[in-house]
Amino acid sequence: MSDTAAYTALSSSPDTATDYDTSLQPKTSVHALESLDNDSLSAELIVDDEELGDSLADLPKHPTSRKLGTTSAVFLILNKMIGTGIFSTPSGVFLASGSVGMSVMLWILGGVLSLTGLSVFLEFGLAIPKSGGEKNYLERVYRKPKYLITCVFLGQMILLGFSAGNSLAFGRYVLFAAGVDFPSERSSRVVAVLCITFVVLLHGMRPALGTKLFNALGIFKVILLVLVVLIGFVALLGWLPIDNPGNFENAFENSGFGGGTYNYATALLRIVYSYRGWENANYVLSDIDNPRRTLAVAAPLAIGGVMVLYVLANIAYFAVIPKYEIAHSGVIVAGLFFRRVFGDSAGARMLPLFVALSNLGNVLVVAYAHARVNYEFGKEGILPFSAFFAKLNKHGAPASGLFLHWLITCLVLTVPPPGEAYEFIIDLNTYPSAWFSALVAGGLIYLQYNKHEQWSSPYHSYLPITLAYLLSNIFLMYMPLVKIPGQEGHPGFAMAGFGMGCLFAGAIYWVVWSIILPRLGGYRIVDEKVIDQDGNESVRYVKVEN
Repeated sequence: MSDTAAYTALSSSPDTATDYDTSLQPKTSVHALESLDNDSLSAELIVDDEELGDSLADLPKHPTSRKLGTTSAVFLILNKMIGTGIFSTPSGVFLASGSVGMSVMLWILGGVLSLTGLSVFLEFGLAIPKSGGEKNYLERVYRKPKYLITCVFLGQMILLGFSAGNSLAFGRYVLFAAGVDFPSERSSRVVAVLCITFVVLLHGMRPALGTKLFNALGIFKVILLVLVVLIGFVALLGWLPIDNPGNFENAFENSGFGGGTYNYATALLRIVYSYRGWENANYVLSDIDNPRRTLAVAAPLAIGGVMVLYVLANIAYFAVIPKYEIAHSGVIVAGLFFRRVFGDSAGARMLPLFVALSNLGNVLVVAYAHARVNYEFGKEGILPFSAFFAKLNKHGAPASGLFLHWLITCLVLTVPPPGEAYEFIIDLNTYPSAWFSALVAGGLIYLQYNKHEQWSSPYHSYLPITLAYLLSNIFLMYMPLVKIPGQEGHPGFAMAGFGMGCLFAGAIYWVVWSIILPRLGGYRIVDEKVIDQDGNESVRYVKVEN
């Protein structure tokens, strides 16, 4: 199936997953225009290429790119989920929760909340098997004001869709593994830029090799966590030459710190962020072979596997490391783990390399997914210079989309000054994501209970599950607004404000793109459905004379 189509075509056979209300959708045509309002069925298309962008029909043909199978889809999700979180977050979670038992229970709860999100995204993804993720789901629900939700999502994906955090972590850990005990900020950023440049060139010039590499790194991450789990259980059996820390005696007894509603909420917030990435395959469904079947198998397998590994890895940490060292040490908890098992030199050598490879896997899958979302935006004609971003290169890769992802990432890596402000920018994406997730969950409830929407899907997310996901994201939206007791300033409020500012920038773009410029230019924006020679269906926003 050709990748020159914007989306995988929706089947018109009796087993079609989504029966759209045709009065709510643009009429289908072959390289023709029909307005959603049906008031200008013979509308005239403005064809000034410099002003309006090339037609999809004029784009050059490209070879069909290789489709991702179930294994690749599993590792696409797994690589996004397993970053540095499981190697560092457990110490902060334990410090906030105050007891070993409560810490483990919170990790289980975080996994359950991720599974509720999976339920929501499975219903949407199996009904609308197209690349784009939340963009498609939000557009299906929030159709008025027309194109607003698309532009707001565009603002988030373009302005905050970067890989700077894991690229920088890769730079720091590579330099540390190379013997630089205290890597400078400048040298770390240089290596980070080299990292994202390597990833983008690999995906652009050798896309099949890029897929194989993130599959291999996904296998490596699983092996590493399985190794941690096995060592932990060997320690529990008393077969290691280390002292038993005794952490599981009176496991739910408070250790003299943490505890309480606010601290539990803070710990859960960190855990939920450690699980993020489970929705990654939904962004690239057009690149997945048999997307409905593959997503239904790969997503639960990947998320369930990560949840089990995360919980068991935490038990392993507590089986090896005394809890007060976990809570009060300034080093990464996995470093303490390997140091106690293998000694100082082995732990010091192994951990930085392991974490660096974990970061590289994350950068690979994020660049892969975001480049394809940029590509979809380009083919729809909503991005400035859309014709440039709507092309595949001779290798079947969205090179322009990769370039945009590289450019934004490099700007974030090089422009901001070092310090807290830089770390603030790196973490900025988390808040707007919670808003979109809440809108998706609320939108699904609306579709399920509004008969006029004629909504159907091969999978059904039950109301209590969807509500749990909705409430968990409302919680994520609320927590940054709460001032931390004893802390000066309000960094969470600033993060929320800047994150919402990026969404507001998308709204401003919508006003300019769909209201001001059309009035000044004497045209209007309408939806066009295009069916290419291979029968693939795509949606494009075009300008039509009034």
